[in-house]
Amino acid sequence: MTIESTMTTERSATSETATRSDLTFSIRTTRFDEDYVPASGSRITTNFANLARGENRQENLRRALTMIDDRANALAGTEDRYTVELDIVSADLHLGEDVDPDGTGTGVPLIEMLDVQILDRETGTRTRGITGNNFSSYVRDHDFSVRLPASQPAEGTKGQGPVVPDDFGVLHGRLFRRFITSDAYRERFAQPPVICISVSTSRTYHRIGTPHPVLGDEYATDGSSLTDLYFSRMGLQVRYFMPRGAVAPLAFYFEGDLLADHSDLALIGTIATMETFQRIYRPEIYNARRPAGETYRPTLDNPDHEDTGIVYDREERSRLGVTQGRVIEETLIAPHGERLAQWLAEEETR
Repeated sequence: MTIESTMTTERSATSETATRSDLTFSIRTTRFDEDYVPASGSRITTNFANLARGENRQENLRRALTMIDDRANALAGTEDRYTVELDIVSADLHLGEDVDPDGTGTGVPLIEMLDVQILDRETGTRTRGITGNNFSSYVRDHDFSVRLPASQPAEGTKGQGPVVPDDFGVLHGRLFRRFITSDAYRERFAQPPVICISVSTSRTYHRIGTPHPVLGDEYATDGSSLTDLYFSRMGLQVRYFMPRGAVAPLAFYFEGDLLADHSDLALIGTIATMETFQRIYRPEIYNARRPAGETYRPTLDNPDHEDTGIVYDREERSRLGVTQGRVIEETLIAPHGERLAQWLAEEETR
């Protein structure tokens, strides 16, 4: 069942009108360090939660954090001057009466990101980094792991390729925009998020332009991926950069001006963090022994790569994506379908 049809069929006996004030958010932050333990409401497919599982969890975390700091100092041209401090930002969605008077009522887990600060150990000062970086969303799990597969033609259907629903990502995009313009977000963070993820294995990338001193070589691609479409519905554009010392470009999704809106040190914090995660989770691309050339097509079938020694099960993550997509279907899309549909209709008229 699609989001749209779920919203249509899940109608209660009492009709309610959704307004912007019906949708509010609360934010929790958790320090990501070697003692981190995922909260019960945390998405278990999240990169940082994956590292904190199993009997080697603390060693995994310690090694990942060391990799992040080493990369940050390499990009900054220092030995061990900087430490990257990470907080997990967890956003819950509240629908009207779900919020208690002090705004801390139990809501629906919606989004998790990372907030970065960079500690200068020589001076003791902290520089505000970029919010966003890693991006996890239950609604996105539902869209990609539940809704999209259900929209595909039956096996053996002739003359019909993959099908993407016309409104794919619309609900998620509107919820994201509502979140980053909310009082809860603006009270804590001065700038919109920048999301940094892997490049797509379905696209070919070409080196262009003059290298940026921190972001490195810029790449362009000859088309848009489904991920690009999805992030565009969140109001984000994309650029691809391969920083000095990296072996593959990263995809940066942002609004505004990526180069002008953030300091070099803030960009270093994001690169060090997300490149480390990608080296662990996609070593075939980001821990390859040969760097990308002028033309580059990433692949997960590349045997010429090094293992970080930190175990990651991609198949398990795919299975959990389906599980968590079902969770948001049961807790948000089905029971609140009418209210969300009304809210989306009002947003269309704004």
